[in-house]
Amino acid sequence: MLFSSIPFLYYFLPCVLILYHIVPKKYRNKALLLASLVFYAWGEPKYVFLMMGMILFHYLAGILIGQYGQTKKGRAVLWCALAVSVGTLCFYKFSNVAWPIGISFYTFQLISYIIDVYRGTAAAQKNLVNLASYVTMFPQLIAGPIVRYADIEKQLKDRVYGYEKTLDGITRFVLGLGKKILISNGLGELCEIFKASDEKSVMFFWVYAVSYTLQIYFDFSGYSDMAIGLGKILGFEFLENFNYPYVSKSITEFWRRWHMSLGSWFRDYVYIPLGGNRVPKTRWYLNIFVVWSLTGLWHGAAPNFLIWGLLFGVILVLEKHYLLKKLERARGWNHIYVMLIVIISFVIFNAADLKEAFSYIGGMFGFGDVPFMSAECEYYLKSYGVLIVGAGIGTTPFLKKLSEKFAMTKYGKKTVPILHPVLLIGLAAVCTAYLIDSSFNPFLYFRF
Repeated sequence: MLFSSIPFLYYFLPCVLILYHIVPKKYRNKALLLASLVFYAWGEPKYVFLMMGMILFHYLAGILIGQYGQTKKGRAVLWCALAVSVGTLCFYKFSNVAWPIGISFYTFQLISYIIDVYRGTAAAQKNLVNLASYVTMFPQLIAGPIVRYADIEKQLKDRVYGYEKTLDGITRFVLGLGKKILISNGLGELCEIFKASDEKSVMFFWVYAVSYTLQIYFDFSGYSDMAIGLGKILGFEFLENFNYPYVSKSITEFWRRWHMSLGSWFRDYVYIPLGGNRVPKTRWYLNIFVVWSLTGLWHGAAPNFLIWGLLFGVILVLEKHYLLKKLERARGWNHIYVMLIVIISFVIFNAADLKEAFSYIGGMFGFGDVPFMSAECEYYLKSYGVLIVGAGIGTTPFLKKLSEKFAMTKYGKKTVPILHPVLLIGLAAVCTAYLIDSSFNPFLYFRF
């Protein structure tokens, strides 16, 4: 079930929220767990048993680790739990069996839970319902952000509700819905048109590459916005997952802004335990490439994902030793440098295989005897040009700063309280109309 779907928006979500808020507070985790299991079973009921089995196993492992602490027995239980987690994830990633939706996300949450318990940064959860509610929580179950147990441990016992928090959550959810339906889906349609076209040109390759780069940002950040918004409505505070990554001045900065929950997870649970940068240079290189190989493979077992991850590993090493100081002085050019690398990387990321990836990149730079422009490309540039330009502006904080500045004016203070609900309702209505009218509604991170 997608957040951006009629069944979710107008059937599932209203019923869940009514149930959630009418039951006494002490039963809300049970209500959340029930709703989350229904949500997950909607698309893949058979995999509910796998997820619950994983939760039960890690629940018992957490209890034992809490008892044994950092002893030989505690370490043995930890490694056993890690073997089960990683082994299960690898089995589905690297076999021909269909992946359970969201397995990458909930597996990482379970791993962070048992490691945090072992480290002593979180207490073992003795209430199975609370742990299951954390792992299965439907707002972030299938696509993140990766919520660490330590970050919401206290919230599972007691969380804050209120009108302002709920309104903030609704606002965040509707804005994320707009990103997904009105921007990402439109750009996705253009990408599909390009792939089906027999009149490819250099410009059409670039239009596709830029469109997909914008599509994946608005798709995933929009979903993260919806997840964070739903979390607020339910009383939870999730950490941010995106911070305008396309305004970055280096790839190092880009990865501090893009999918921040994944980047921080690999940093805290892989990179630092390997020794981080407090090791000899050759060992540090190895640490970097291990982390970025795993980052690539986390998205999929295909070679293009591995190449995608290693590409960033190489660039980050180069920036660390040579490029960062030069990029600081290259104002304007540093943004071009970042976006060129990001755009090319996403062409690799989205390719069916390496052959297609190199073919597309070659086409972008005029290889393969393709014309510079085609009539079809010109037509679709006219049709989608406003959307592409608007989406590009939307990747920057410009509109947010403009709205905040307007809200602080004398006129804004009077009109914003009136305009805010009107615009939200209007945006929700437009999104609903698009959902009813269109059958094109993919979600890219279902793949992972």
